[in-house]
Formats: sequence, C-alpha cells, structure tokens
Amino acid sequence: MPRPTAAQFAYGSATVVATTLALLLLFRTESGAGVAAVGATALALGLLVALRLPRPGHPTAEGTGRTTTDRAAARTHHALEGVGARERVPAARSSERSSGRSSARTDEHSLRR
Repeated sequence: MPRPTAAQFAYGSATVVATTLALLLLFRTESGAGVAAVGATALALGLLVALRLPRPGHPTAEGTGRTTTDRAAARTHHALEGVGARERVPAARSSERSSGRSSARTDEHSLRR
C-alpha cells in the first residue's frame, strides 16, 4: 500500500478538525453516542478527502491512464498549438519553396543565412 503524501495528511486532518467542530456546534450534542457519531462522521469525511487528492506520478481518477505530468505536458502542447507555434516554421519554409528561393541547407533556421 502506498504511503500518503504530506498534502493528503494535511487536507485529511484539516477536514476532520473542521468537520468535528462544525458538527458539534451545529447539533449541540452532549451525549456520548452523539459525540461518537460526530467523530466517526468527521473521520470518514477526512479519509474520503485525503484519498480523493491526486497523487503525483499516479494515474488520474478519470481512468485515462495519464499521469498528472502527462496532463501538464498536453496542456502546454495544446496552448502552443493554439497560438500557432507549430504552423509558423513549416509555413515559412513552404513559402520559400513556392517563391523560387532555395536555401543552402533546409535544416537551418531562415535567420541563419
């Protein structure tokens, strides 16, 4: 079983404490059974919150099999395509060929002539 991360500990603990305080103040329970029910509910909610946090390097909850770093790389790639970063260089080279100009080396950038 993998070890929980620091973020999972922090969010889970904060959820347990906040839920316990909120439920005790909301229901104003004084009996032992009521306090036990509030504690059990807070622990269950804290465990749920801690387990739902994404773990770095592990597959996401959507079941796509993509890790969080893969999603970040995909977002960056998509953002670059959105501004036309991929289309700029091939378009410049194709316009050179259609105008009749030929460069000595096709693998160099057009500014290095």
